[in-house]
Amino acid sequence: MSRRSLLRVLGAAGAGASGLALAGCGVPAAFVEPADRAGRDLSGRDRTLDFANWPLYIDTDDEDTSARPTLDAFAGRTGISVRYTEEINDNDEFFGKIGPALMNHQETGQDLIVVSDWMAARFVRLGWVQEMDRDRQPNVARYLDPQLRSPGFDEGRLHSVPWQSGITGIAYNRRKLGREIKHTGDLWAGDLRGKVTLLSGLDESFALLMQGNGVDVTRWTADDFHAVCDQVEKLVKQKHIRRFTGNDYIKDLSTGDVLACQAYSGDVIQLQADNPDIEFVVPEEGAELWAESLMIPNLARHKRNAEALVDYYYEPEVAAELAAWVNYVCPVPAARDVLADSDDEELAALAEDPLIFPDDAMRRRLAIARDITSEERRDFTKRWNSIVGL
Repeated sequence: MSRRSLLRVLGAAGAGASGLALAGCGVPAAFVEPADRAGRDLSGRDRTLDFANWPLYIDTDDEDTSARPTLDAFAGRTGISVRYTEEINDNDEFFGKIGPALMNHQETGQDLIVVSDWMAARFVRLGWVQEMDRDRQPNVARYLDPQLRSPGFDEGRLHSVPWQSGITGIAYNRRKLGREIKHTGDLWAGDLRGKVTLLSGLDESFALLMQGNGVDVTRWTADDFHAVCDQVEKLVKQKHIRRFTGNDYIKDLSTGDVLACQAYSGDVIQLQADNPDIEFVVPEEGAELWAESLMIPNLARHKRNAEALVDYYYEPEVAAELAAWVNYVCPVPAARDVLADSDDEELAALAEDPLIFPDDAMRRRLAIARDITSEERRDFTKRWNSIVGL
């Protein structure tokens, strides 16, 4: 089971619920000036770093699940030991955990964190993370997927580097449905009434629905958002949408209670291993490409060590090893050739999986949605949650 299958964010459900959430949306007092972000770097004499990640989001040894082969190899090569913790279960929850320290110009105890890009946008906007030194990261500069190089929230990827990427598209049971799904609008066909689920989180759901309406999600407007809300509200009243979900759509799809749903590409790879009738589609109108990114918080004590670890994971051989385990879209396209040359048939087959290495035809239909701004978030969240029932 994938990490995203176990623990998925409910998007902005908690946004605006507390003073800290308001700070996350851009309260000026929370902003940290560039001159106040760097701490004393102890990397030269303290060969360690603290890395906080999500559960089930790194390779483990088949016989010893506490062992993490890529991290162990990094330590062996560099002499830098990594204190790795799986302490991020929810973007908003983690924001609330380390936000008070960052807001008050204090250390978080972390040198490296991984958050979803919509949350990373908040950290960048608030000045809570440091720029990375790309001169120390030649692999990132050379191998980072061009499609992920310059998101709107972090021009030039100065403060963030994708850990893994993925696609929000449509999963469906082709055998039970008896036909193909090619368009987002196909979800609204009469024979799917009561057999469709959508994602409950605003940040996870809106882009695909807009794309189904022909919207360029790199520059969507408030009118585009409200048009989607009007559409979904009508479908709810018609009882066309069975329910809104986190990752529990996986169970619904597996049991046949649902025939088609919004889904994440990495989850579907896991589902297909047990049920080959499950298919994932990037609709003709497009689907959202997203990432969850590595960031170095302000006042991190081991910045250079953290930068070295980030660059290590951008070596194609290392990226291939990680991709083979987590099964999300690999942000290092060059890792595909590494897997293709493998003597292991299963590993070689991963190189041909478009949900890990999207082909050119699929990539032309993928887009990174612009972020919901701090000014938009409160009202948009209120409207979306009223429809979803959060």
